[in-house]
Amino acid sequence: MINLSHLIKNDMNLLICLYVLLQERSVSRTAEKLFLSQSAVSKQLTKLRQEFDDPLFERESKGLLPTPKALALESKLQQILMQIDQLREPEEFDPERSTRVFSIDLIETAYSTIYPRFLPQALSSAPNITIKSADWSHSSITRLQRREIDFGVGIFEFDARSKTHVDTIPDTLNYAELMRDTSACIMRKGHPALEEKWNLNTFLKYRHIQVITGGVSSWLLHEVLDTKRLRIDNAVNMSDISSAVKLCEKSDLVLTYPYKSIREFEGKSDIVIKPLPIEMEPGGFFLLWNKQLDNDPSHKWLRELIVSQSYA
Repeated sequence: MINLSHLIKNDMNLLICLYVLLQERSVSRTAEKLFLSQSAVSKQLTKLRQEFDDPLFERESKGLLPTPKALALESKLQQILMQIDQLREPEEFDPERSTRVFSIDLIETAYSTIYPRFLPQALSSAPNITIKSADWSHSSITRLQRREIDFGVGIFEFDARSKTHVDTIPDTLNYAELMRDTSACIMRKGHPALEEKWNLNTFLKYRHIQVITGGVSSWLLHEVLDTKRLRIDNAVNMSDISSAVKLCEKSDLVLTYPYKSIREFEGKSDIVIKPLPIEMEPGGFFLLWNKQLDNDPSHKWLRELIVSQSYA
């Protein structure tokens, strides 16, 4: 801790460089983020190694590998830099005057189920803010931990069989449940399955459309079927739910998707919605954020609005 205290007093730039190196594991990417030359970053790394009497990073084929000493410093650096950031932030947030840009990674179904609930009021109260959206992906948790984004909206399960159980959310993140949903099956009116007893055998008998969003192709249903040594026969993969529903109308393919996102098609399309013929706990839509942003006034304003409107 003597080294950190010394650097806080004398050279904060070195601490910032070390933190970015830990995040990027690359001299070139660190230089790009800090708007420095690679030689300047290398010189700062040399100073850091002298200060901590440790190599801090070893070179490997994919970039830099942090030493145990460097990894032990990472959480301390996060806390220090967060506290410094908070000194620059206003104690209050004025929505009417704010031009804050919020970045959110969200699962595709949240565009239709979550955004309409809070976004109109948010833009009414803060007309000059901007919401930058990106699809939820396998890297979203890391992006939240690195504070590269303000929020994530993802699906986590309450079913004990799931690999994405709510208990798997990292301790560095806070979260709030926004809603729960269960999956349902879509097929065309007149589908031959409607003439049969609706059970798991019938469900698996027909070929399916798999809708992949955010790179997520496997979820609780597949995990449960795996335990029974069963699988879904996917005929085609798609990324757009509207197009998938249209394909259902014109074929004998079956589609499984969260119910609250497909019920809008009921009555408007030539489809029938059936319950999923296997018992599973409903999944939860969760708002996630880095704990370091708990007291940020603008962040707190938006997340409280999102949560308050989720069950409105």
